[in-house]
Amino acid sequence: MDQTLLVSLILAALVFLYLGIGMWLFTGLIMVSITALYVLLDFPVDRIGLVTKSMLWRGSTIFEVATVPMFVWMGEIIYRTDISTRLFRGLGPLVRRLPGQLLHTSVLGCTLFAAVSGSSTATVATVGRITAQELITRGYEKQSVLGSLCAAGSIGILIPPSIVMIVYGVLAEVSIARLFAAGFLPGLLLSGLFISYLMLRSLMRPASVPAPADNDEKTDWARVVLDLAPIVLLIACVLGSIYAGIATPAESAAIGVVLALAIALVSRQLSWRLLGDSLMGAVRTSCMICSLVATAALLSTTMGYLHIPLNIASTIADMELTPFQLLLLLAVFYTVLGMFLDGISITVMTLPISLPLVQAAGYDPIWFGVFLIVLIEMAQITPPIGFNLFVLQSISAESIWYIARASLPFFLLMIVSLVILTVIPNIVMVLPNLLF
Repeated sequence: MDQTLLVSLILAALVFLYLGIGMWLFTGLIMVSITALYVLLDFPVDRIGLVTKSMLWRGSTIFEVATVPMFVWMGEIIYRTDISTRLFRGLGPLVRRLPGQLLHTSVLGCTLFAAVSGSSTATVATVGRITAQELITRGYEKQSVLGSLCAAGSIGILIPPSIVMIVYGVLAEVSIARLFAAGFLPGLLLSGLFISYLMLRSLMRPASVPAPADNDEKTDWARVVLDLAPIVLLIACVLGSIYAGIATPAESAAIGVVLALAIALVSRQLSWRLLGDSLMGAVRTSCMICSLVATAALLSTTMGYLHIPLNIASTIADMELTPFQLLLLLAVFYTVLGMFLDGISITVMTLPISLPLVQAAGYDPIWFGVFLIVLIEMAQITPPIGFNLFVLQSISAESIWYIARASLPFFLLMIVSLVILTVIPNIVMVLPNLLF
């Protein structure tokens, strides 16, 4: 174990060294692998070149990775249309009688938008631009508005389709369709916890919400249906085609892109500029994600040559931790790591070690994927490098620390959700087992 610890510390030092001098994550992780192979394993240069070339090629040609660009492009198209504005307008009449009133539009809007974006930051940015200033102007407590929006935006990587889920599925070699099904109920659970908290807070602090609007005002339900129809149609077609067995995740992503373009065309928002901007945004994001997936294959191979996952797994097994103690240890580890890294990077760098451990403890890799994604959600609202915090800072002009404090109750609710999912794992597994 002493040798494994030393090798692990050397790898960590190499990561900090290469990233610290300003290398991109993709380049830095490749250099970590090459340095480790050359210095620690004394591989000849020609063999290092062969391993690097073969693993990067293998990682970049995995069929499931083709799903990423299409889902990202779909989200980029929706981001550039008025669907999010219509979503907020359509949800308003549905929640005005609840304690907290329009506060719930942020949570529900993020939950619905998550089902077409696949990204946490895209969800909070899109819904936040519509709801944040509008709710604050109407007299809702700023802390509740920003805190709920920051946390609810993180549901974007739990409700399918999720880009992080696709990356996890590729690396863990599990069914992406089953992962998508597994994330659905936990996403609704988290959304329900947020809404329940906002209702309770509003009842305990009536001054945090403005006076109720006239509930006798007639609701134009036809307008509500028209406003919500585009996003509901997208969700039904994209996820429905997967769960009905009509299309694979990659094919359903293509269906989503065609529908998103059709919606933009019918609503007279489709233009060459929208098409070009959405394509460029999708290319940038997809290249970043796919390059990290390819790097993960090389890094995992390097760690395998060094026997790090096997030795760490043996050491933890010797500690005779119970399954719950192992999950607690991993939860603390990922929470700390999430303070400094984004979700995809965390998944890429740690999965070769953590996945064998949880499988040895008897946990299903599908279940652990959802558990891990909730931990990554927590990282999105954790300073100093919580990406949702930065997005909301640009929208609200409040400090990172103010938004982090506003998000703290929702961070604690995420911990509650992890406890619930651990005690009742069927919340995660019931849909995958039922549908596939």
